[in-house]
Amino acid sequence: MSQFFTNFNKVDYAFGDEFANVGGSELTLERYQDITSYVEVIDELKDLAPFYKTYYILENDRPDQVSQKIYGTTNYHWTFFIMNDHIRRSGWPLSMKQLDEKVKRDFPHKFVRSRADLTGIMIPGQRAFASNSAAGGKILRRNLDLGEIIIESSRDFTVPEQLTNTAYSGITSSVTVFGTGDEYNATHHYENGDGERVDIDPRQEVGAQITRITNYDHYIRQNDKLKEINVIRPDAIQSIVGNYFESLKS
Repeated sequence: MSQFFTNFNKVDYAFGDEFANVGGSELTLERYQDITSYVEVIDELKDLAPFYKTYYILENDRPDQVSQKIYGTTNYHWTFFIMNDHIRRSGWPLSMKQLDEKVKRDFPHKFVRSRADLTGIMIPGQRAFASNSAAGGKILRRNLDLGEIIIESSRDFTVPEQLTNTAYSGITSSVTVFGTGDEYNATHHYENGDGERVDIDPRQEVGAQITRITNYDHYIRQNDKLKEINVIRPDAIQSIVGNYFESLKS
């Protein structure tokens, strides 16, 4: 990426927490590439199908490797991010190993699913304990629409058992555990047969046509969406990149 930025015009930058002091010394500026520069050449190119083709990023593909495959050089890896808004926003897709590590890092706790009305009970910040498994811990979150509770626990809950919570007021409430597991396998949403998101009544069993999508499922889907990208055709890359940098200078 450093080769890409060397072609940018230089402007005055103030780095760190430096700021102009009205009554004091002058602000110290440094000359640096204008990393905010952007030209319309690539945006216009996105609407001209003859100049690009579709590439599907394979498992463990890195940007420099894809550049080498397509262009015979690693020098054009940066063009993939310029050409594709989705990977510029979200980053290069992860390998399955990286994705597995990320989802388990992002969702490290346990979930409990109940068919009880959770309104006013199992409040985040309070503690809950299971009747059979000896699992329990701090309640972190509730999803009233899905009937699920996220609990900070080192032990696994079991089905069925009672989950008991004593509120600060001294009132004790209990719910029956109908589903449980690691937080990354908690429900993200439900879908119908057409793949459309649907609302459910967490107090009732969902129908056979309704599919539960977990946090893990959702991460895989989002990662897969990043894998299809547009790349500049090899016979046009030098001309387009040349025009791009010429436009940066103007």
